[in-house]
Order: sequence, then C-alpha cells, then structure tokens
Amino acid sequence: MEILRSVVDYLLSLGAAIFVPIIIIIAGLIVGMKIKDAVSAGITLGVAFTGMTMLIGFMTGAISPAAEAMLETTGISLPIVDGGWTTMSTISWSWPYAFLMFPLMIGINVLMLVINKTNTFNADLWNVWGKIFTAVAVVGITGSVPLAFVVAAVQIVFELKCADAHQHRIEKLSGIPGVTCTHKMVFLAAIFYPIDKLLRKIPALDREFDAESLKDKVGIFAENHVLGFILGIVFGVLARYSVAETLTLAIQAATALTLFPVITKYFMQALSPISEAVSDFMNKKFEGRTLLVGLDWPFMGGSNEIWLAVIYSVPITLLFSMFLPGNEILPFAGIINIALAVPAFLVTGGNLLRMIILCTIGSPIFLWVGTAFAPFMTDLANQTGAVELAAGQMISNSSIDGPVFTYAFSHVFAFLEGNFIPAIILVVWIGCFVFYYKDLRREEKAANEACDVSGSEEIA
Repeated sequence: MEILRSVVDYLLSLGAAIFVPIIIIIAGLIVGMKIKDAVSAGITLGVAFTGMTMLIGFMTGAISPAAEAMLETTGISLPIVDGGWTTMSTISWSWPYAFLMFPLMIGINVLMLVINKTNTFNADLWNVWGKIFTAVAVVGITGSVPLAFVVAAVQIVFELKCADAHQHRIEKLSGIPGVTCTHKMVFLAAIFYPIDKLLRKIPALDREFDAESLKDKVGIFAENHVLGFILGIVFGVLARYSVAETLTLAIQAATALTLFPVITKYFMQALSPISEAVSDFMNKKFEGRTLLVGLDWPFMGGSNEIWLAVIYSVPITLLFSMFLPGNEILPFAGIINIALAVPAFLVTGGNLLRMIILCTIGSPIFLWVGTAFAPFMTDLANQTGAVELAAGQMISNSSIDGPVFTYAFSHVFAFLEGNFIPAIILVVWIGCFVFYYKDLRREEKAANEACDVSGSEEIA
C-alpha cells in the first residue's frame, strides 16, 4: 500500500499537464486506439494544459500586482491571506486519509457506469484534491472521518450527474464533441440558474450577446488584442501605474486574450480522436450508449466570454472586499477567478451581459466562503506544516470552487449546535440543482429531436 501511495504521490507531483495525459493515453489504448495515435493525443493534451497554465500564470502575474496596488491605495487591512487553489491543494493533500479518495472516486464512477446512472468517465483524476478539500472541511467542522468520506462520495455523484447534463451545452459552446466538465466549479451554475431565468425575461438581456455579437456592434474595439489592450489601460490607470507600466500591462493583457483561443485548438486536436475512439468502443460494448470523457475546465478556455468576465470580476471583487460586511479575506492569489466565470458562461450560454451581472452577484459569495473556511484551513496548515504561517496569521482562498455547495455540505452539521443557516443553504442549492438539471435535460432532448427530424428530412 505504501509503495502504491508513493507512486501515485509521485505522479500527482508532476501536475495535471503530465498526469491527465497519462490517464488519457491509457484510456485511449483500452478503447482500441493505435499506440501512436493515443500517445500523440496524450502529448498534445499535455501541450494544451501546459500552454493554458502558462497563459493563466502570465495573466495572473500581470494583473495581480495591479490589483494589489489598487488595494494599497485604499489603506484597508484584511487579516486573512489568500493562498489560492495551489495552497489549498497542498493543505488538502497533507490530510492523512487523502490517498483513500482515489479508490472512492474511481469505484463510484465505475459503479455508476455499470448500472447506467452516468455516461461520464472522469479522466480528471488529478483534481481529486477537490473532494479531499471538502472532506477536510467536514472533518474540521464535525471531527468525523467517516462522515467526511460520505460527503465526498455525494460530491462525486453530483459531479458525474452535472457532467452528464452539461455535455450537450458544453459541446455547443466549445465545439468539442464527447467531452464534458467534471470539475465542481460548475456547481455554482445551479445558484445562477434561477437568477438567469429572471434576467432572460428582460428584453434587452435576452438578445444574443456573445463576443462575436460584440464585434458586430463595436468592430475593431471587440477584437481580442484591442479589447485586451483597452482593459490593460483601464487596470493601469486604476492602479495608478506610470505611463510605461500601464502600456506594458496593456500589451500583456492583449497578448493573453489573443493567445487563449489559439491554445484551445490544441485541446480540440487532442480530444477529438479520443472522443471518437471512446464512442466507437461504447457502441460495440453497450449498444445505444455514448461514453463521455470528463475533464477539467481548460478545454473551454477558447471562449472569449470567459476571459472578459474574469477580467471584469477583478475590480468588482476588490471593491467588494473593501466594503462587504463579514469579509476578512484579502483577494490576491485567487483574484483570477475562473470558478466564477465558467459557471456564468455555462448557465447563460455565453451571453456576456448576463455573465457580467451574474459575476457581480457571485463575487461576494466567494469572499464570504473564503472567510468562513479560514479557521480550520489555518489549523490544518499549522498541524501538518504543509504551509508555513507567521504567528496569528490565517490563510484561505478567495476563489473556492463551487463555494455554495462546498460551504453548505461541509457546514451542514452545524445545525447540531443550533446554526441552521448552512442547512437552509443546502436545501436551496439542491432545489436549484434539480430544476437546472431538468432544464438541461429538456434542452438536450429538444436538440436531439430537432436533429432527428433534420436527418429524416435529408434522407427523404
């Protein structure tokens, strides 16, 4: 067992850009791909992940100092350090029972595939730490390890069901067939769903308004490189940068927005042959079923709407952090909040105006949850030594994935001490999820029926 754990720990230490392609290569060989094709697809996927990671790091490195400069001008002091997702992952993996999450995740996935309760094969094993994080939170609240694994199991089931329901919309938005997202960040879409339903009733907000529509309205000013340059100028001015620093930031933002769609093409190049091989395999083994490959969010990174919403959310989050009652976290490492923009992208179908409204509404949620998680994440960091903290210093994350779900499921047992707020939030989230899930399924069914009718007419 210790040898196996050491091997897995080593593979995980290599990062998603290596670990996920290895899983994809193995999966490709299992479903009958030629070795050269499977290896080529795996390496290309590794290139895509690395490219996306480099770009996100590049953009974070450019924008974070500007965001910090904006906060420094206010003189506001917030005591909780934002360690970002990497620090939360490090702390989560320091939990003594973390390794056991792998067999739990794989076992539930295989069981649900066998009994036909999901069509998603979750290849995103590297992000198992998200389940560990939830489990750690449950232990921090209840002290119960068995309960922690029960809650983690529930999260795994929801991730698979959510991936099934989103696949049709994800394929439509990304153009990549047979692939879906198994990351828990999409859980926030359930909360956004009823708000978006209301927004759709407003005539001005129900019109098509994605990045392409924006180009039609404002021409060159909506081109990726020009729009990035303009946003960089705005950030530089807000941060009170010098002219040279502002222009440098503008070019950096323009570079990032220009290259994101380029990198996404490599995801398509890697995943298309794997998707086809998996589909052929399932048709042979299970007639009438289509197996979906579940991955992390970056394959959707070519959608400009996501990045426009992310950049917009930076000053909004900073503004909220200064004046939001109950917030004590200083947003920094998590300031590029993908977990806010991706759910808004999915629930609106890429409508940029509604995405901006949802991101504005969603920003405070991340700050409140980040503040709520600080005490026990700090305790775990101090107990394990996973992260070195100064005396009295607290740490958390201002962009915790699926914040409503994670907070509600980990804190629900606080009702035993008379705190019913997490339980109420849990009921609300489940209700929203059920309605959103049914809506996605109806959308998929309608699209399939329309496709069948179209096909019949072509044959006739």
